[in-house]
Amino acid sequence: MRPVSVHPFVRRGACAVATAGILLAGMSAPASAAETDQLWIAAPPEKNLEAGGETGTPVEVGLYHDNDNFTVTEGRLTVDISGIAGVADVTWPENCAPTGTTAVCSVPEVPTIGSDYTPQVLLKVRAAEGAEAGAHGRITYAAIATGGPQGTLEAPRDSFDTTVTVGSGPNLVLNGLAPIGDAQPGSGYMVPFSVTNEGNEPAEGFTLGMVASHGLGFDSAYDACVYTQAGGVDDAPSSHAQCTFDQVLEPGDSFTLPQPLWIAVTGHALRERLDVHVQPGGGATDIDTGDNYGIVAVDAVNTADFSVRGSKVSGAAGETVKARLTFRNHGPAWLGNLGSGDSVAVVDFTVPEGVTVTGVPAACDPRTADGGYHPGRLGAPRYVCDMPYWVLEDAVRTFRFSLRVDTVVPDAKGRVALKPVITGTGFPDDPKSGNNQGWVTVNPAPAA
Repeated sequence: MRPVSVHPFVRRGACAVATAGILLAGMSAPASAAETDQLWIAAPPEKNLEAGGETGTPVEVGLYHDNDNFTVTEGRLTVDISGIAGVADVTWPENCAPTGTTAVCSVPEVPTIGSDYTPQVLLKVRAAEGAEAGAHGRITYAAIATGGPQGTLEAPRDSFDTTVTVGSGPNLVLNGLAPIGDAQPGSGYMVPFSVTNEGNEPAEGFTLGMVASHGLGFDSAYDACVYTQAGGVDDAPSSHAQCTFDQVLEPGDSFTLPQPLWIAVTGHALRERLDVHVQPGGGATDIDTGDNYGIVAVDAVNTADFSVRGSKVSGAAGETVKARLTFRNHGPAWLGNLGSGDSVAVVDFTVPEGVTVTGVPAACDPRTADGGYHPGRLGAPRYVCDMPYWVLEDAVRTFRFSLRVDTVVPDAKGRVALKPVITGTGFPDDPKSGNNQGWVTVNPAPAA
C-alpha cells in the first residue's frame, strides 16, 4: 500500500510520494518507468468517533496515480461500509451513489500525487445510536479508472481500509491558526490560537508542543514551557517548545495562552512554518487526533541566491584528475523543503570530451547523454547530484569527481547546471539566475 502522508516536519529520507513524471528538465525516465502506471487510494488507516456525538467526523478519501505521462479519468471509488454496521453511520457526499451498504463515488479526473492532489471524496462518519465505547469496524475501498498503458487502471485489491472506533474521552481541537504572508525579516508577528475540548469527558491537563523552523524564533516565553534547539547533519535546524498545563478543560471549555504568542522572523527567513500540536494529559487518549495538529505557514519577503561552479583541471593521457562541482547559497535566506522533503536543487554535470569518470560522489547518479537510465555508476556521460532538502544561508557543498584522461582534448568543457527537482518550477526565490551554470574544463587552453 502507498498511502499519502503529510509530514509535520520532514526527516532525512522522508519525501512526498515520488512519481515517475517528476523528472528534471531535459531528462527522460527509463523505458520501464515511462510505460507503467498504478492507481492508488489515499485513505486514513483509522478514525476515532465520539460516542453519542451529533456531528460527523470527516473521513477524506481520494484517488491518485503514479505517472503523469498518462491522463487518467473516470475514476470510480467503491466504498463498502458493511463492516461498520451498528458501529457508525455515514453521510454520503454528492459525488457518491449509495446502494445498500456500498457506494460508488465518481472522480472525473485522477491526478498524480504532486501539487494537484486533494482528496475527492469527503465522508461524514458518526457513531451509531447506542454504540458503546470500544465498538469498532472497517470501511473498505476499491477503485478503477480509465487510462494508463493498458487503458484501465485498478488499485491493488484488499489493500485499503479505515478502522473506525467509537470512543469516549476528551477531544482537543486547535482553532485559529492562520498563515502569515509577506512577512518582513527582522519583524515579529502575533500568532493567536485556542484549544477547545469538543469531547464528552474533561481533559485533565494537556501538553502543547511547538516547532519553529530555522528562520523563526520564539519571542514569547512561558513558565510552563521548556525550550530546546534541534537539528544537525541530517535534519534541518529548528526551535522547540514543550509546554505542560495543569488546567482542566471540561467539555466545551477553551484555552488560550496566558499572553499572546509572538514569533520572530529572522534575517535569513524565507518559507517558514510553525508546527503546533496538543494532546490531553494524564495518559488520556484523544478521541480524534486529526484536529490536534496545525501549521502556520510564514512566507517572508526574502531571497536565496544559489550558484554553482565547476573547476579547471589538467592531466596527460592516462592520468586521473580531480574535478570539483561546488554549490553555494549566497543568502541572505536559507531554504528548506520542510513539507515535501524534496531536494532544494540538483547539480547536473555533463562529462567533458576525452575523459572517463572513475570516481563518483555517493549523492550523484549516472545518466545517459540525453538524461535516461545508465546501467553502471562509472563511465557515464552525465551525472545528476542531489542536494539535501535544506541548505543554510551560507551553505557550501562540493561534489568531487575522479576523471581519467583518455585523450588530451585541449579546452574540453563539460557543463555544470543547477536545476530544480520538478520540471518547470525554476528557483522563484533566486534573484540571480546567471550564476546557476558553470563549466568543468579539462586541459584548458593557455590564456591569450
